[in-house]
Parts: sequence; structure tokens; C-alpha cells
Amino acid sequence: MADLFAGFEPASPPEELPAADAPLADRLRPRALDEVVGQEHLTGPEGAIGRMVAAGRLSSMILWGPPGTGKTTIARLLADAVGLRFAPISAVFSGVADLKKVFAEAREHMRTGRRTLLFVDEIHRFNRAQQDGFLPYVENGTVTLVGATTENPSFELNAALLSRAQVLILHRLDHDALSRLLDRAEAEMERPLPLTPPAREALVASADGDGRFLLNQAETLFSVGITEPLDPAGLSSFLQRRVAVYDKDREGHYNLISALHKSVRGSDPQAALYYLARMLVAGEEPLYALRRLTRMAVEDIGMADPQALTQCIAAKDAYELLGSPEGELAIVQACLYLATAPKSNAAYEAMKAAWRSARETGSLMPPANILNAPTRLMKEIGYGKGYEYDHSSDDAFSGANYWPEGMNPENFYQPTGRGYEKRVAERLAWWDERRREKNT
Repeated sequence: MADLFAGFEPASPPEELPAADAPLADRLRPRALDEVVGQEHLTGPEGAIGRMVAAGRLSSMILWGPPGTGKTTIARLLADAVGLRFAPISAVFSGVADLKKVFAEAREHMRTGRRTLLFVDEIHRFNRAQQDGFLPYVENGTVTLVGATTENPSFELNAALLSRAQVLILHRLDHDALSRLLDRAEAEMERPLPLTPPAREALVASADGDGRFLLNQAETLFSVGITEPLDPAGLSSFLQRRVAVYDKDREGHYNLISALHKSVRGSDPQAALYYLARMLVAGEEPLYALRRLTRMAVEDIGMADPQALTQCIAAKDAYELLGSPEGELAIVQACLYLATAPKSNAAYEAMKAAWRSARETGSLMPPANILNAPTRLMKEIGYGKGYEYDHSSDDAFSGANYWPEGMNPENFYQPTGRGYEKRVAERLAWWDERRREKNT
């Protein structure tokens, strides 16, 4: 591990500019704190880091935030801003011996009047005993500790260490911050990205708040000869990763299961029973057929008749108890129940819409009032504040907002007027009206 610490000399000499062929993210790395985008709540004049730098004195801190938000960059710039020696280590690659060496070097430099900023990336990877090892060196001023973590410090770091360090929260980069990064990339490359305006927006959205990922994607686009600007579909095709196709080459098997599924969906119990018989007579594994029937229960019937799923699970239990051929009658009953039940794919469509929205919105935080707050730190930063307990409201319904800030409520589940879902639709409409009344 010796080469990990070969660069621990004092940071006073100016940092060399990256080579012209260095990765774009390195070439665009900020040279001063005011160049860091998206974290102005910390680095600005009124932010915790801005105030420390203005005073010329740093306290130990834990930088908590998603990947690609500038934790390492901020730590390096902090050392430069207040004249500290910068000593970086990674908890992934370091052990007790490496820490001892770092602390010994910090003591030597302290004797010459040079203090050390010890930056520990992925600090949560150190175990409890290793974390305790930092305490005396932080307390006596041998090092100013700056730890970086993507995990909740309340759960991953010792209480004793947390009591000696400020926890500063970095935000995922928003649309404006990511757009500014792309502007800098285009200025560095002296040409615009080969994208239409909608495709540029799609590229920003795909980064999910990660500036490093965005710049890597931009570098890929700059590195190839794209003659015409890509639209969103072209961008998706260009940057997508292909997944290898796997085919068992059992066409008859899949043709029959497809016919069974579509007969159930089409409410034809006679045809459904025929295709089920074709499969079982041919030697198909009965539990395989039942697994597929269970899928039909949630995809094609869903909330129109919630008992459909119960029938399939009961059929599985009955078949496992009785075995073949007696247990196959339970599978037949489940098949007939599904084919004759009212149909709705509202739950299936709701799932697809919700999954699509989750991918598009990425890592938006839920509103603070519904966040879990099991620790004092989490309560102090506003987790759980203002939560309305629905059971204390009239009709056990508070009408509170449960959507992330900056995201409009979406309507994924739209029940049909068939079967049980008719009652569900009436209930949802009543709740929606109550919410509108509260908001107005």
C-alpha cells in the first residue's frame, strides 16, 4: 500500500493542470470552491464550508451525499483554501497499518508547523474499531478529518466519531447544476454536444444527479464522429447497453403457454382448460403451469377480483399436499376461476407507469415530514417534522402530501368499473376530492 501514500507531500505547490488527453471530468475539476456546482448551500458565503474558509479554520466534518456530487473535490479545495496539507486515503484499500503511517506522517508535519487534512473516502467502510482509532488524532489536532460517505452516517459511523465532526449533506445535482457542467464541457471542447435540445435534456435527466457520470457520457459523445445531432431516441440507442439474448429454443412449450395465457385473458374457460390439458398431458411440470397462472392472476385480473391470487396460492398448497394426479384438480380450479373472473390490468399498467417514473425521477428524496427519524441527527435536520398521523384525522385520512419536492403527483393506478375495482374507484375518487378541499 506504500504507493497509496506516495503523494502525501505538502499541498503548497500549485496543482498541475491535467494533461490535454486527461478524462474530461479531470479537466473540468474545479480549481476553487466557488466553481463547485450544486452545493452552494455549503460552499456559499452563508454555508457551513464558506464560513469556515472565511474564518481560515476548519473543523472535522463528514460529507454525506450521492456519488458524483463533489465530495472529493470539496475536500481537496478545502485543504488548499486554508493552507493544509492534503492526505487522501480510501477505506476500501486501507487497513490499520496504513492508518498508522498516515498519523505518523501527520505528526511529523505538525512539528514543522504544517497541519494535515486527512480525507477518508468511503469512511463507512472502516469497522467500528478502526473508526475509534481516529478519535485521539482528531481530538489532539494531529489531523482535521474530512470523511466522505454515500451511506447514512447515523447508521454507519460511531456515535463518538459523529460527536467530533459536523455532518454536511451534499445534494444530488439538480437540472441547473448538471446543465452548467455540460456548458463547461462544451466550452472545454470548443464545440457543442451533437444533440438536439430535447436530447440534451434527456442526457441531463439520465445522469440522476451524478455529475461525473454526466461528464463521462458527454465525453463519449464528443469522442465519436456524429455528423447530425441526435434526438432523444438516437441518444438512447447510442448510449444504451445491449443485453445478451438467451433462448431455450422450445417453441412448442412457449406457444402453448402463450395460448393458455391469452385464453384466460380473453375469458374463454373452455379454451383455457384445453391448453392447460395439452401442457399437462405432454408432461409439463404442473407447478410451472401454476406459476404462470399466478402471473395471470396479478396481470390480467388484479384488483378486479383480489381472490384470484388467493385461489392460485391455495392451488399451490393443495398440489404440494396431494401431488399428481389428484392435486392437478386444484390447478384446474384455479384456471377456471381466472378465466371466469372479471378482468383488469390496471395494477399491471400502474406498475409499468410507476417503474417508468421511478427511472426518470431517479433519487428524489421523499418530503421530510414522512422520512424515518430514528436518530437525533436525523431529527435535527428535519426528518419526520410535521408528519400528520392519519389515524388521528377524521375518517383516518389526513390528505397530506407524500410526493417528493419538485415532483407533481402522478396517477399510476386507474381502477376500472369492473368487479371489486368499481368500489376501489369510488373510494379513490372520494379521497381525491378530500385532498382538493384541503389544498384549496
